Amino acid sequence: MSGISFDNIRVGNKYILKNYDDVFEFEVMERLSDINYRLKDLHTLEWYELEDLVRWGKGKDFEVREI
Repeated sequence: MSGISFDNIRVGNKYILKNYDDVFEFEVMERLSDINYRLKDLHTLEWYELEDLVRWGKGKDFEVREI
């Protein structure tokens, strides 16, 4: 099963993102632009933007999946 693209991310849904061996589980709270979203971490409840997670590029292990 392959991951989804940023176009398929929906506000209110929960996702897992893997990139450069880092794993983030988050809920999408708001759409800021076509490819940027405000996210809430499911574990720490910290808020951040999707752009922050991919700012340094996408690694070989890059994948986004709905949970």
